[in-house]
Amino acid sequence: MENQSQQFSAYQKIIIGLIALTQFTVVLDFMIMSPLGDMLMKSMDMNTAQFGLVVSSYAFSAGISGILTAGFADRFDRKKLLLFFYMGFILGTLFCGLAHSYPLLIIARIITGLFGGVISSISMAIIADLFVLQQRGRVMGFVQMGFAASQILGIPISLFLANVWGWQAPFLMIVVLALIIGLIIVMQMKPVVQHLVTPNEERKNAFFHLWHVVRQRRYRVGFLGTALLSLGGFMMMPFGSAYAINNLGVRQEQLPIMFMVSGAFSLVMMPIIGKLADRVSKLKVFAFATTWMVIAVIAYTNLSVSSFFIVVGVHTLMMMGVMARMVPAMALTSALPDIQDRGAFMSINSSLQQISGGVAAAIGGMIVQQESAHSPLQNFDKVGYFILVICACSIFIYSRVQRSLS
Repeated sequence: MENQSQQFSAYQKIIIGLIALTQFTVVLDFMIMSPLGDMLMKSMDMNTAQFGLVVSSYAFSAGISGILTAGFADRFDRKKLLLFFYMGFILGTLFCGLAHSYPLLIIARIITGLFGGVISSISMAIIADLFVLQQRGRVMGFVQMGFAASQILGIPISLFLANVWGWQAPFLMIVVLALIIGLIIVMQMKPVVQHLVTPNEERKNAFFHLWHVVRQRRYRVGFLGTALLSLGGFMMMPFGSAYAINNLGVRQEQLPIMFMVSGAFSLVMMPIIGKLADRVSKLKVFAFATTWMVIAVIAYTNLSVSSFFIVVGVHTLMMMGVMARMVPAMALTSALPDIQDRGAFMSINSSLQQISGGVAAAIGGMIVQQESAHSPLQNFDKVGYFILVICACSIFIYSRVQRSLS
């Protein structure tokens, strides 16, 4: 039975903390590619298209893994699934830290994506099982703080380690941290098996269960919304550090400060957005945050060499918009599936999110050009206008998600 109380129990608070911590490590593993981008491209002599492939290889493998897992996701204890894929993620991240060539890095990112890309979907299914809809805005707000925390703590620390010991060091740090978190999950999380109590004949056959979920019209609307969310969010992100350094005049040692400031403001904002989404309207909060993000993205992608204060300010406003829209969007999407379909739905949803992010990174890599490793990026403003169109479409799609819930 789902807890009908609007207040969080002590155990629910533990679950929120554990999921936020797992998200912190998984997100940091993906997010660190952007601030390490300039260092990686120069150390391995990669162009923008090749670096886009490094980023998208993780996303595409995560997407494929999500589809393959979807048919089985509702047949097992969600805690066991979480631990299985988290351990695989740790091994993949370890391989990233040991990679010493471009082909090996691609292979390591694929392995990491196969396991890491499913963790978010399992976490969202656990949240949907243990928290009622009226609580999920706040839950998503706290969980999404993992994104902001990765910027405040993870990225600055990772960049410091990379500057001292090389770009591999951040991945090894994530491995150590994730091992500790995994041990805590083993000791503190109870089995999550409510979905197994609900009879579901189609769940016995992985293919039929997958088909049952895909053919639901309201589910497909949610899938489309998630795909647009990722397209709009990840198209420019892989090239953020290279753009800041080569176009805006930010120095390598200033990058941690830039990410720390934007992360700090996002961290403060996330719980507020979560409360607003629960109390006001998830759709209205999403539309407001998306509009905010678009304005900031257009401003940022059209900047030239500027003072560090201006760059940090615009970058912070942009990241706040990016993060703020995730909370109401994920809360709305989590309300779509029935309990017996949640694992499969979240796996497919996560798969589309990852694949769309990979497509976005690949498209961004084709649009953005760079003549040499130290020259400015070209066509970055076009990426901003592309994001504007995608975001406008996403508001329309999530309005349809809202209508399907009423």
